[in-house]
Amino acid sequence: MTRRPFLRPVSRTRWYFAHPRYLRYMSREMTCLGIGALALLMVCALERLAAGRAAWESFVAALANPWIAAGLAVVLVLALHNATSWFRVAPKAMPLQVGERFLPAWVVVAAHYLAWIVVSLAVLYFVGVL
Repeated sequence: MTRRPFLRPVSRTRWYFAHPRYLRYMSREMTCLGIGALALLMVCALERLAAGRAAWESFVAALANPWIAAGLAVVLVLALHNATSWFRVAPKAMPLQVGERFLPAWVVVAAHYLAWIVVSLAVLYFVGVL
């Protein structure tokens, strides 16, 4: 007699719909596609900038397309979702111990948000917006 263990059937493409935790995980992981597309756009921007003034101006004119602007807005939403979801996971991935006790999760999350705000304000200052 051979033993055949029970193997639950698992969908290869829709397994993450089985539990909300899996869906949150996959939504965070899928944001990498939009961020990767933005990285490719930045590489193209550097290439156009190196090619000269006319190439750069045509690139900037192409970015004025409403479809491109909508795509960049979607990438911004994806980047915000990625950042905030990682901030919520940070206390589990990086528990900070002070003496014998661990810092509360809200302190770690608040520190991440505070660092995000400080860096964003510094970037806006150096760009000349503030």
